[in-house]
Amino acid sequence: MIDVLARIKQLRDERGWSDYQLAERSSLPKSTISSWYQKNLVPSPISLEKVCEAFGITLSQFFAESNEPVELTDSQREMLERWSRLTPAQQEAFLHLLDVL
Repeated sequence: MIDVLARIKQLRDERGWSDYQLAERSSLPKSTISSWYQKNLVPSPISLEKVCEAFGITLSQFFAESNEPVELTDSQREMLERWSRLTPAQQEAFLHLLDVL
């Protein structure tokens, strides 16, 4: 399993970004990003999505174990397409629903 915080740091280091620069590019508060490291917290899915957008990568690329392209099934593509049409509030509600299931 991938270490999310180590992966974020790796991607920051590759770009020469500080926590502050990541915060600016992802529209997340710097205090949020700092607290992930200080408290060893994993970012929420919504925050992680913003981080990936800042890095210019997809969530599947973030979690890929290698640099090989990730192939999505048709149903996965459809799910991601529908997800992208949801408002942030709808996305949060959906994630809550998944947690309950």
